[in-house]
Amino acid sequence: MKIGISSYCLDSLIKKGEMTLEGAIEWAARNGAEIMELVPFAFRFDDPVTGKIDTEKIAKIKKHAKDAGVELVNYSVLADLLKEGEAQELEIKRVCHEVTIAAELGLPRMRHDISAFRRPMEENTQEAFDALLPQMIEAATVITEHGRKLGVKTLLENHGFFVNGADRVERLLNGVNNDNYGLLLDTGNIVCVDEDPTAAARRLAHRCEMVHLKDFYVRRKDPGDSTQFDCGGNWFRSRGGKYLRGSILGQGDLDVEDAIKALKDAGYQGNIALEFEGMEEPSYATAVSLTNAKRLWDSV
Repeated sequence: MKIGISSYCLDSLIKKGEMTLEGAIEWAARNGAEIMELVPFAFRFDDPVTGKIDTEKIAKIKKHAKDAGVELVNYSVLADLLKEGEAQELEIKRVCHEVTIAAELGLPRMRHDISAFRRPMEENTQEAFDALLPQMIEAATVITEHGRKLGVKTLLENHGFFVNGADRVERLLNGVNNDNYGLLLDTGNIVCVDEDPTAAARRLAHRCEMVHLKDFYVRRKDPGDSTQFDCGGNWFRSRGGKYLRGSILGQGDLDVEDAIKALKDAGYQGNIALEFEGMEEPSYATAVSLTNAKRLWDSV
């Protein structure tokens, strides 16, 4: 079992030019991260117009991580596989292209979304999920079979408000029923659909290929300054109407220690990547969160 961070934690610093991806890798090494997940929001490994993969940049990043002693373990991208017709075909093609990038990076896994995070809340019903499940299964199967050819296992993450919650996650995993398709469990995201992180960890640990650790503040009454879909330090609402805001791990309202204990009791030995998306300064918050993650794992 190895603990580290997602590059997403430092994404805002990279976007502002205050840190490069190479600098983020060095920062992770200095702060005791054993592993790192790459999330290409503030950086990318291909030309945005032609799609040509920048193999030179990839080679440099791989060497930089190796020299720093940080293992690159996962590549994580957004996707919306609930489109129709040609738009759906193009989206599947785009995600398969991202799988090819993950393979070029030498990564064993890649997580991709099924549903857009900003899918309108009124469309996140159980009826809609049931109706779209065959389409989700088909798209995920095409992508994971592409990954199989390249040695990349594709992962489902409980993310957003539609493909989230233990029941829905298991139904999609069971529907795809492919040994190259697995689960990335986000212990924080589960509260976006008002479920308990510890219960989710107990139920799903045996299916996990990787884990994201995350913490949130949770309020039942409007704390002000809330939006619906901007979760990077702002208050947003769960599917059931609670108010959530990202926090430093161990300082929020989630029982992170209990969720970690559930994973440990279940014998989970995979990688754990911290995700921080609160309002505190990212390098400080990520360092504290990483220290807390290691301390809590060792203490339970």
